[in-house]
Amino acid sequence: MALKRTPLPGVGTQYDFSTREGRHISVVVHDDGRRFVGFFDPEDPDTCQATVPLEMMEAAKLAAILAPRGAEAIGAAVHKASGGGEIDIDLVTEKIPIPADSPYRGRPLGDTRARTRTGASIVAVLRRTGAHHPAPGPDHRLEAGDTLVAVGTREGVSDLADILNGLAEED
Repeated sequence: MALKRTPLPGVGTQYDFSTREGRHISVVVHDDGRRFVGFFDPEDPDTCQATVPLEMMEAAKLAAILAPRGAEAIGAAVHKASGGGEIDIDLVTEKIPIPADSPYRGRPLGDTRARTRTGASIVAVLRRTGAHHPAPGPDHRLEAGDTLVAVGTREGVSDLADILNGLAEED
């Protein structure tokens, strides 16, 4: 089962593969974090039968359920699809939006204790006004509408999204 990766300029990246039975499945990962899973007609591989839109957290939960060895399998598959060589590292990069009802809206980034709690690192804050902040410090204040760029394991990044969305209890 070969995994094909196709950059979609201005959109994101498309990942395609076929099952052992010849079914074509496509996943489009948009730059804004949205994902769409497409299922194609086995008689006509150019005809999409259905698409399922997934929010970032829905995609992470589905991936965790489907992965035979959890996040390690996902990271390895994406690494291989992206043309990775000898290095086998289980890291993902995700964009996590800060919703209006986030418990961390208006608070310093350090209050999240992201790295301590999840092992994921926040490497940039993208502000909707276009002011981007690479390598933000712990004093950087988060605003609703910010998008955090996080790097970590699939589980760590998923846990970080839960924290930012108020779905995880504070330690």
